[in-house]
Amino acid sequence: MDVMKKVPVREQDAKVRAANFDEVCLGYNQEEAMEEAQRCLNCKNAQCIKGCPVSIDIPGFIANVKEGNIEEAYKVIGKSSALPAVCGRVCPQESQCEGKCIRGIKGEPVSIGKLERFVADWAKEHGIKPEKADSFNGKKVAVIGSGPAGLTCAGDLAKLGYEVTIFEALHEPGGVLVYGIPEFRLPKEDVVKAEIENVKSLGVKIETNVVVGRSVTIDQLIEDEGFDAVFIGSGAGLPKFMGIPGENANGVFSANEYLTRSNLMKAFKEDYDTPIIAGKKVAVVGGGNVAMDAARTALRLGAEVHIVYRRSEEELPARVEEVHHAKEEGIIFDLLTNPTEILADENGWVKGMKCVKMELGEPDASGRRRPVVVEGSEFELEVDTVIMSLGTSPNPLISSTTEGLETNKWKCIVADEENGMTSKEGVYAGGDAVTGAATVILAMGAGKAGAKGIHEYLSNK
Repeated sequence: MDVMKKVPVREQDAKVRAANFDEVCLGYNQEEAMEEAQRCLNCKNAQCIKGCPVSIDIPGFIANVKEGNIEEAYKVIGKSSALPAVCGRVCPQESQCEGKCIRGIKGEPVSIGKLERFVADWAKEHGIKPEKADSFNGKKVAVIGSGPAGLTCAGDLAKLGYEVTIFEALHEPGGVLVYGIPEFRLPKEDVVKAEIENVKSLGVKIETNVVVGRSVTIDQLIEDEGFDAVFIGSGAGLPKFMGIPGENANGVFSANEYLTRSNLMKAFKEDYDTPIIAGKKVAVVGGGNVAMDAARTALRLGAEVHIVYRRSEEELPARVEEVHHAKEEGIIFDLLTNPTEILADENGWVKGMKCVKMELGEPDASGRRRPVVVEGSEFELEVDTVIMSLGTSPNPLISSTTEGLETNKWKCIVADEENGMTSKEGVYAGGDAVTGAATVILAMGAGKAGAKGIHEYLSNK
């Protein structure tokens, strides 16, 4: 084997998968995983751990995979991560653990994410569960939101002996893992549900259909229901729009709504009644992972799909793997293009989108080159559906019904990065509710920090 190159991972053929919702990446089998694990240099001062927001002992778990001790590898990962089968699939490893891998300096980095996924899937197949606490410590914690931040915080606290209840607004737990990320990237039954069952096996209770701020307030949880502390991991579910003319036309969706209809409410399945507009020609405005997810979903529902993004390919915020998969599947990239108006027919339905061409000028505050309009470059894109994927912000419901909870100008809750502490005593927060829309693993890191903060707070009470 060439130690400079990754063991290739099997994938569904692009033409076949463009017409189904089955998982694209098929993962390693044990033989492939053990071979890939041989490439790890087992560095003493491992940079990969520093690149991981939840600080998994990466050389430690890979050393066990090398020897074929998969159960032991799972235990090593389990000390740091509650959702390894999820992270192995959706983490941006190339900019985190794998981005710091020493092997990657002269060759290709070790496939840390694919190895993590293999270990988690193997553990599920062999019925291996995370280790739970010996006894309860008599203290109760409420966690708001069952997405990656909430699940991680709940899992860590349960392992420390706390009685934890998660309150979820939707009818199914999982947060963005269930409503935001498509089946072909993250299977719901086999992966998400199984990981949530693992968290529940630690003793965590989950109550669905509870909208905190409406059904119950944070103050009521503390004063009436006897919770000793609260962690807010309610995510960022409020979509952003461009504010251009015609945005209220029929056939304009936020990526959030479009993906929720397909993923959570199963609109892509023939035996479900959830309405979704498949569209014949769809424009997805934006260039992040969510834009790729929406575009690849529309493609599978039978549309010709254009990604419309105002910067160039170098600036696309989506993962390289996602862009590569989208291109393979036949999605058209209209780069350096910005919409200025959505055109509707006499019945109010989308019939096209006015756009202008852009060129890149000097870098702006974000360090990316600022897009500037090319004079006289207006043109019309003929489309019947537009999906806006411009990011999301936190829903202000919790902050507006909780006195003494400080938020910033973006309506994000202000919380300490180290321990999740907010301006209100006993209330901690983390994930997208604090940072605005970010990645699953960063939300998990914030959930860990919140659990640590709550443990310190309640240990001293």
